Amino acid sequence: MTKNGYFERKIDSALRSWAEEGERKPLLLRGARQVGKSSAVRNLGKSFKNYVEVNFDDDKGVHSIFERFNSPQEICAQLSLHYKKEIRAGQTLVFFDEIQSCPAAMGRMRYFYEQYPELHLIAAGSLLEFAIEEMASFAVGRIRSVYLYPFSFDEFLRACGEGMLADACKQATPEKPLSGLAHSDLCKLLKIFLITGGMPEAVAIQIKTGNFLKSQMVIDDLMTTFRSDFAKYKKRMPSVHIENVFESVASQIDGKFVYERVEGVNNAQVRQSLDLLIKAGLVIPVTHSPANGVPLGAGANFKRRRMLPLDTGMFLRMLGFDASQIMLADDFKTINMGALAEMFVGLEILKASPCHTPHQLFYWHREKKQSNAQVDYVIQKNGCVIPIEVKSGTKGAMPSLRIFMQEKGSVRGIRASMENFGRIGEVEIYPLYAVSNVAGQR
Repeated sequence: MTKNGYFERKIDSALRSWAEEGERKPLLLRGARQVGKSSAVRNLGKSFKNYVEVNFDDDKGVHSIFERFNSPQEICAQLSLHYKKEIRAGQTLVFFDEIQSCPAAMGRMRYFYEQYPELHLIAAGSLLEFAIEEMASFAVGRIRSVYLYPFSFDEFLRACGEGMLADACKQATPEKPLSGLAHSDLCKLLKIFLITGGMPEAVAIQIKTGNFLKSQMVIDDLMTTFRSDFAKYKKRMPSVHIENVFESVASQIDGKFVYERVEGVNNAQVRQSLDLLIKAGLVIPVTHSPANGVPLGAGANFKRRRMLPLDTGMFLRMLGFDASQIMLADDFKTINMGALAEMFVGLEILKASPCHTPHQLFYWHREKKQSNAQVDYVIQKNGCVIPIEVKSGTKGAMPSLRIFMQEKGSVRGIRASMENFGRIGEVEIYPLYAVSNVAGQR
């Protein structure tokens, strides 16, 4: 944690690299509400001589500047007068927050790259994807997008002051496993993380108080905020339908999402609601891929998808699970939470992906009489497809993983479980808490 109470994030290095470029495109920071976008920009702003934040929700009067002026230099001159802060290229970071509230500002973004590339400009918004969709074109090729998600487990460890343990985890391999004590400590911290989730406010409260009740109250407040946003997603779609679909995502997490299981909503409304929830970043799709090679999206079946909520803490609150059940269990099987392990692995794969490109999750499923097989996730690395099978405990056969590896000629498979690092032939064993070691090595 920095002196100003900010927890370091993976995206910080990407923001610093962007800031050090000679001339740069304006940066668009994308992600769901409350994942830490504004905090990351403000933290970067501390390294500049001047920092100017324009919040289009809080300051409606500033909209007129963008409606009246086209030139980036004129806009900055007016903003400087309005906020009584100097805006000078190379010395000032300008942040347009909640930019979706000002269509004129969104329309002016392209001109900053064309006419004022030496200025450091970042924009973000809580419902940005919906505003972008409504625009015919939004500075295509003239801005750079970066994507932010809730805390990863590695970020959580470092926020807890467990940097040495996090580094040891990163350096461990199937050939060089962790000590039993380090493994036990990481398993305990993983349980705390699963309950808390990765939403920054919940993480901060949990670290400060060590009280699950308080961090879960924060999650409940966040869920209320998310639900209040549903009415803003699309005027023609009743918010109650979107909420029903959102709740159904949590209850259907252990398999393919079936539209017919959503009560009181027809298939067309389910499809539209899912699309809206995915755009808002609250739901992460996992798409079936034949996994015959890279890219994994080739031949993907977008009608066959699993759906994951954005955050494990939110998921557990939606289903009403008791934190003590998880903390006291030796593995997730004893509390029937294998789906939680699968969800965590998927989210960790997503968070470990490069922040400059939107990443998709894929799984593999083969349907044959008396020979069904499913691999929880498949990722691509160095031109190869790597299967990942998730186990909720420390035991269990791997028939599906073996079938996949035999059919596809895979030389490497991953078993993610509550075990320490290890190997069973060509199958490498990674603890659940270390799956980002695999996913991050692209």
